[in-house]
Amino acid sequence: MEQKSMTALVSAFSRAYHSIQNSVKVFDDYLAKDILSQSEYEQIASSMSKGIKFFNPSFEGTDDEALRWIVDNQLSPSPLGRAAFAERSLEDAVKIGAKQYLIFAAGYDTFAYRQPDWASGIQIFELDHMTTAYDKQKRVQSVISGMPINLHCIPVDFTEDTWERNLTGYSEFDQNKISFCSLLGISYYLTKQNFTQLMNTISEIVPKGSSIVFDYPDEKTYTPEAGDRVKKQIAMASAANEKMFSSYSYSEMEKLLTDSSFVICEHLTPDEITEKYFKTFNQSNPKHPITAFDNVNYCLAMKK
Repeated sequence: MEQKSMTALVSAFSRAYHSIQNSVKVFDDYLAKDILSQSEYEQIASSMSKGIKFFNPSFEGTDDEALRWIVDNQLSPSPLGRAAFAERSLEDAVKIGAKQYLIFAAGYDTFAYRQPDWASGIQIFELDHMTTAYDKQKRVQSVISGMPINLHCIPVDFTEDTWERNLTGYSEFDQNKISFCSLLGISYYLTKQNFTQLMNTISEIVPKGSSIVFDYPDEKTYTPEAGDRVKKQIAMASAANEKMFSSYSYSEMEKLLTDSSFVICEHLTPDEITEKYFKTFNQSNPKHPITAFDNVNYCLAMKK
Protein backbone atom coordinates (compact mmCIF):
# COMPACT_ATOMS: atom_id res chain seq x y z
CA MET A 1 0.00 0.00 0.00
CA GLU A 2 1.34 3.41 -0.93
CA GLN A 3 2.21 5.47 2.08
CA LYS A 4 0.73 8.62 0.53
CA SER A 5 -2.76 7.13 0.66
CA MET A 6 -2.48 5.16 3.92
CA THR A 7 -4.66 7.61 5.86
CA ALA A 8 -7.30 7.47 3.10
CA LEU A 9 -7.19 3.67 3.06
CA VAL A 10 -7.60 3.45 6.84
CA SER A 11 -10.52 5.87 6.58
CA ALA A 12 -12.11 3.63 3.94
CA PHE A 13 -11.47 0.61 6.17
CA SER A 14 -13.20 2.26 9.12
CA ARG A 15 -16.27 3.10 7.01
CA ALA A 16 -16.32 -0.44 5.61
CA TYR A 17 -16.03 -2.06 9.04
CA HIS A 18 -18.84 0.08 10.45
CA SER A 19 -21.12 -0.74 7.54
CA ILE A 20 -20.46 -4.49 7.77
CA GLN A 21 -20.64 -4.86 11.55
CA ASN A 22 -23.74 -2.81 12.37
CA SER A 23 -27.42 -2.94 11.47
CA VAL A 24 -28.01 0.59 12.77
CA LYS A 25 -25.39 2.82 11.18
CA VAL A 26 -24.12 6.35 11.71
CA PHE A 27 -23.30 6.42 8.00
CA ASP A 28 -23.63 3.57 5.53
CA ASP A 29 -20.75 3.45 3.07
CA TYR A 30 -21.68 0.05 1.67
CA LEU A 31 -19.15 0.37 -1.18
CA ALA A 32 -16.10 1.02 1.02
CA LYS A 33 -15.42 -2.70 1.54
CA ASP A 34 -15.52 -3.35 -2.22
CA ILE A 35 -12.79 -0.85 -3.05
CA LEU A 36 -10.40 -2.51 -0.60
CA SER A 37 -8.89 -5.84 -1.53
CA GLN A 38 -9.50 -8.68 0.92
CA SER A 39 -5.79 -8.73 1.79
CA GLU A 40 -5.75 -4.96 2.45
CA TYR A 41 -8.81 -5.21 4.66
CA GLU A 42 -7.31 -8.08 6.64
CA GLN A 43 -3.90 -6.40 6.82
CA ILE A 44 -5.33 -3.19 8.25
CA ALA A 45 -7.56 -5.13 10.66
CA SER A 46 -4.61 -7.18 11.88
CA SER A 47 -2.21 -4.28 12.30
CA MET A 48 -4.85 -2.29 14.18
CA SER A 49 -5.84 -5.07 16.59
CA LYS A 50 -2.17 -5.80 17.26
CA GLY A 51 -1.74 -2.14 18.22
CA ILE A 52 -4.43 -2.16 20.91
CA LYS A 53 -1.94 -1.46 23.71
CA PHE A 54 -0.93 1.76 21.96
CA PHE A 55 -4.56 2.89 21.83
CA ASN A 56 -5.75 1.42 25.12
CA PRO A 57 -2.96 0.13 27.42
CA SER A 58 -5.39 -1.45 29.90
CA PHE A 59 -7.48 -3.31 27.29
CA GLU A 60 -8.22 -7.00 27.87
CA GLY A 61 -10.03 -9.10 25.27
CA THR A 62 -9.84 -10.93 21.94
CA ASP A 63 -8.37 -9.59 18.71
CA ASP A 64 -11.88 -9.04 17.35
CA GLU A 65 -12.89 -7.12 20.47
CA ALA A 66 -9.69 -5.09 20.23
CA LEU A 67 -10.41 -4.21 16.60
CA ARG A 68 -13.95 -3.13 17.42
CA TRP A 69 -12.69 -0.94 20.26
CA ILE A 70 -10.10 0.74 18.01
CA VAL A 71 -12.51 1.32 15.14
CA ASP A 72 -15.33 2.67 17.32
CA ASN A 73 -13.10 4.85 19.48
CA GLN A 74 -10.22 5.91 17.25
CA LEU A 75 -10.74 5.28 13.55
CA SER A 76 -14.38 5.77 12.62
CA PRO A 77 -15.80 8.75 14.58
CA SER A 78 -14.40 11.39 12.20
CA PRO A 79 -14.94 9.61 8.84
CA LEU A 80 -18.50 8.63 9.79
CA GLY A 81 -19.61 11.87 11.41
CA ARG A 82 -18.21 14.26 8.84
CA ALA A 83 -19.49 12.17 5.91
CA ALA A 84 -23.00 12.17 7.38
CA PHE A 85 -22.77 15.93 7.98
CA ALA A 86 -21.46 16.64 4.47
CA GLU A 87 -23.95 14.50 2.58
CA ARG A 88 -26.98 15.77 4.50
CA SER A 89 -25.78 19.33 3.93
CA LEU A 90 -25.30 18.53 0.23
CA GLU A 91 -28.85 17.23 -0.06
CA ASP A 92 -30.16 20.46 1.47
CA ALA A 93 -28.00 22.51 -0.90
CA VAL A 94 -29.26 20.62 -3.97
CA LYS A 95 -32.87 21.31 -2.89
CA ILE A 96 -32.18 25.04 -3.03
CA GLY A 97 -30.26 25.12 -6.27
CA ALA A 98 -26.73 23.69 -6.06
CA LYS A 99 -25.78 22.19 -9.44
CA GLN A 100 -22.16 21.12 -8.86
CA TYR A 101 -20.54 19.05 -6.12
CA LEU A 102 -16.79 19.54 -5.70
CA ILE A 103 -15.10 16.88 -3.55
CA PHE A 104 -11.67 18.20 -2.58
CA ALA A 105 -9.05 15.55 -1.71
CA ALA A 106 -11.66 12.94 -2.61
CA GLY A 107 -9.50 10.01 -1.50
CA TYR A 108 -11.66 6.88 -1.48
CA ASP A 109 -14.96 8.75 -1.10
CA THR A 110 -17.69 6.68 -2.76
CA PHE A 111 -20.58 9.17 -3.00
CA ALA A 112 -20.49 9.38 -6.80
CA TYR A 113 -20.85 5.59 -7.09
CA ARG A 114 -23.75 5.21 -4.64
CA GLN A 115 -25.41 8.55 -5.41
CA PRO A 116 -29.11 8.78 -4.57
CA ASP A 117 -31.75 9.89 -7.09
CA TRP A 118 -31.63 13.50 -5.89
CA ALA A 119 -28.01 13.77 -7.05
CA SER A 120 -28.63 12.71 -10.64
CA GLY A 121 -29.12 16.31 -11.76
CA ILE A 122 -25.80 17.62 -10.44
CA GLN A 123 -22.28 17.38 -11.81
CA ILE A 124 -19.79 15.76 -9.42
CA PHE A 125 -16.10 16.67 -9.52
CA GLU A 126 -13.52 14.63 -7.61
CA LEU A 127 -10.28 16.56 -7.08
CA ASP A 128 -7.21 14.76 -5.79
CA HIS A 129 -3.57 13.90 -6.39
CA MET A 130 -3.12 11.97 -9.61
CA THR A 131 -1.65 8.95 -7.77
CA THR A 132 -4.61 8.56 -5.44
CA ALA A 133 -7.16 9.39 -8.14
CA TYR A 134 -5.71 6.79 -10.53
CA ASP A 135 -5.55 4.14 -7.81
CA LYS A 136 -9.16 4.80 -6.88
CA GLN A 137 -10.37 4.57 -10.47
CA LYS A 138 -8.71 1.19 -10.83
CA ARG A 139 -10.42 -0.04 -7.66
CA VAL A 140 -13.84 1.31 -8.60
CA GLN A 141 -13.77 -0.05 -12.14
CA SER A 142 -13.22 -3.54 -10.75
CA VAL A 143 -16.43 -3.41 -8.66
CA ILE A 144 -18.96 -1.38 -10.70
CA SER A 145 -20.01 -1.61 -14.31
CA GLY A 146 -19.75 1.74 -16.03
CA MET A 147 -18.78 5.05 -14.45
CA PRO A 148 -21.51 7.56 -13.48
CA ILE A 149 -22.15 9.93 -16.38
CA ASN A 150 -22.17 12.97 -14.06
CA LEU A 151 -18.75 12.23 -12.51
CA HIS A 152 -15.55 14.07 -13.47
CA CYS A 153 -12.11 13.29 -12.02
CA ILE A 154 -9.59 16.14 -11.99
CA PRO A 155 -5.97 15.66 -10.84
CA VAL A 156 -4.75 18.50 -8.60
CA ASP A 157 -2.17 19.37 -5.93
CA PHE A 158 -3.65 21.72 -3.33
CA THR A 159 -0.24 22.96 -2.24
CA GLU A 160 0.35 24.30 -5.76
CA ASP A 161 -1.19 27.49 -7.14
CA THR A 162 -2.11 25.72 -10.37
CA TRP A 163 -4.91 23.49 -9.05
CA GLU A 164 -7.67 25.99 -9.84
CA ARG A 165 -6.61 26.13 -13.50
CA ASN A 166 -7.11 22.38 -13.73
CA LEU A 167 -10.66 22.87 -12.48
CA THR A 168 -11.68 26.11 -14.23
CA GLY A 169 -10.12 24.90 -17.48
CA TYR A 170 -12.21 21.74 -17.38
CA SER A 171 -15.05 22.03 -19.90
CA GLU A 172 -17.79 20.59 -17.69
CA PHE A 173 -17.13 22.94 -14.76
CA ASP A 174 -19.21 26.14 -14.82
CA GLN A 175 -18.09 29.00 -12.58
CA ASN A 176 -21.56 30.53 -12.77
CA LYS A 177 -23.36 27.52 -11.30
CA ILE A 178 -23.93 27.27 -7.55
CA SER A 179 -21.49 24.74 -6.13
CA PHE A 180 -21.29 22.71 -2.95
CA CYS A 181 -17.68 22.09 -1.90
CA SER A 182 -16.63 19.31 0.47
CA LEU A 183 -13.21 19.69 2.13
CA LEU A 184 -13.21 16.84 4.62
CA GLY A 185 -9.99 15.92 6.42
CA ILE A 186 -8.00 18.65 4.67
CA SER A 187 -7.50 21.46 7.18
CA TYR A 188 -5.22 19.34 9.40
CA TYR A 189 -2.61 18.78 6.72
CA LEU A 190 -2.34 22.30 5.29
CA THR A 191 -0.51 25.21 6.87
CA LYS A 192 -2.77 28.10 7.85
CA GLN A 193 -1.41 30.05 4.92
CA ASN A 194 -2.25 27.27 2.47
CA PHE A 195 -5.70 26.67 3.96
CA THR A 196 -6.47 30.39 3.81
CA GLN A 197 -5.31 30.50 0.20
CA LEU A 198 -7.50 27.51 -0.61
CA MET A 199 -10.56 29.24 0.85
CA ASN A 200 -9.76 32.47 -1.03
CA THR A 201 -9.37 30.60 -4.30
CA ILE A 202 -12.61 28.66 -3.88
CA SER A 203 -14.39 31.93 -3.17
CA GLU A 204 -13.02 33.37 -6.41
CA ILE A 205 -14.27 30.54 -8.61
CA VAL A 206 -17.75 29.83 -7.20
CA PRO A 207 -20.74 32.22 -7.26
CA LYS A 208 -22.73 33.64 -4.34
CA GLY A 209 -24.93 31.04 -2.69
CA SER A 210 -22.27 28.33 -3.02
CA SER A 211 -21.35 26.39 0.13
CA ILE A 212 -18.33 24.78 1.73
CA VAL A 213 -18.36 22.05 4.35
CA PHE A 214 -15.29 20.98 6.31
CA ASP A 215 -13.95 19.73 9.63
CA TYR A 216 -11.15 21.40 11.55
CA PRO A 217 -9.13 20.93 14.75
CA ASP A 218 -9.70 23.46 17.52
CA GLU A 219 -7.09 25.58 19.26
CA LYS A 220 -6.45 22.98 22.00
CA THR A 221 -5.46 20.24 19.54
CA TYR A 222 -1.70 20.54 19.99
CA THR A 223 -1.73 21.39 23.70
CA PRO A 224 -1.63 19.20 26.83
CA GLU A 225 -5.40 19.83 27.10
CA ALA A 226 -6.08 17.86 23.92
CA GLY A 227 -7.97 14.59 24.21
CA ASP A 228 -5.99 11.34 24.34
CA ARG A 229 -7.50 10.20 21.04
CA VAL A 230 -6.18 13.34 19.35
CA LYS A 231 -2.66 12.69 20.59
CA LYS A 232 -2.87 9.14 19.22
CA GLN A 233 -4.18 10.43 15.88
CA ILE A 234 -1.32 12.91 15.52
CA ALA A 235 1.15 10.11 16.24
CA MET A 236 -0.51 7.85 13.64
CA ALA A 237 -0.45 10.58 10.99
CA SER A 238 3.23 11.24 11.68
CA ALA A 239 4.01 7.52 11.39
CA ALA A 240 2.30 7.55 7.97
CA ASN A 241 4.45 10.54 7.01
CA GLU A 242 1.37 12.79 6.92
CA LYS A 243 2.20 15.61 9.28
CA MET A 244 -0.67 17.57 10.87
CA PHE A 245 -0.01 21.31 10.94
CA SER A 246 -2.78 23.62 12.00
CA SER A 247 -5.55 24.29 14.50
CA TYR A 248 -8.03 27.14 14.84
CA SER A 249 -10.17 28.88 17.43
CA TYR A 250 -13.78 29.56 16.43
CA SER A 251 -13.14 33.29 16.16
CA GLU A 252 -10.04 32.67 14.05
CA MET A 253 -11.97 30.40 11.68
CA GLU A 254 -14.87 32.84 11.51
CA LYS A 255 -12.51 35.67 10.53
CA LEU A 256 -10.73 33.50 7.96
CA LEU A 257 -14.07 32.66 6.35
CA THR A 258 -15.37 36.23 6.50
CA ASP A 259 -12.20 37.46 4.78
CA SER A 260 -12.95 34.93 2.02
CA SER A 261 -16.59 36.16 1.73
CA PHE A 262 -18.10 33.15 3.51
CA VAL A 263 -20.56 33.28 6.41
CA ILE A 264 -20.98 30.35 8.82
CA CYS A 265 -24.41 28.68 8.51
CA GLU A 266 -23.87 25.76 10.86
CA HIS A 267 -21.09 24.98 13.32
CA LEU A 268 -20.95 21.84 15.46
CA THR A 269 -18.72 21.06 18.43
CA PRO A 270 -17.90 17.44 19.41
CA ASP A 271 -20.77 17.23 21.93
CA GLU A 272 -23.21 18.59 19.35
CA ILE A 273 -21.93 16.15 16.70
CA THR A 274 -22.39 13.20 19.08
CA GLU A 275 -25.94 14.30 19.90
CA LYS A 276 -26.91 14.90 16.27
CA TYR A 277 -25.20 12.04 14.43
CA PHE A 278 -24.35 9.28 16.93
CA LYS A 279 -27.31 9.30 19.34
CA THR A 280 -29.48 6.75 17.48
CA PHE A 281 -26.54 4.41 16.96
CA ASN A 282 -25.51 4.67 20.62
CA GLN A 283 -29.02 3.87 21.81
CA SER A 284 -28.84 0.65 19.76
CA ASN A 285 -25.26 -0.13 20.81
CA PRO A 286 -24.93 0.77 24.50
CA LYS A 287 -21.89 -1.50 24.87
CA HIS A 288 -20.09 0.06 21.90
CA PRO A 289 -20.94 3.77 21.89
CA ILE A 290 -19.24 6.14 19.46
CA THR A 291 -18.54 9.75 20.38
CA ALA A 292 -17.41 12.51 18.06
CA PHE A 293 -13.69 13.08 17.96
CA ASP A 294 -12.20 15.33 20.62
CA ASN A 295 -11.20 18.83 19.54
CA VAL A 296 -12.74 18.52 16.05
CA ASN A 297 -15.51 20.83 14.85
CA TYR A 298 -17.68 20.70 11.72
CA CYS A 299 -18.52 23.80 9.72
CA LEU A 300 -20.91 24.67 6.90
CA ALA A 301 -20.49 28.12 5.35
CA MET A 302 -22.03 29.95 2.39
CA LYS A 303 -20.56 32.54 0.07
CA LYS A 304 -22.18 35.91 0.59
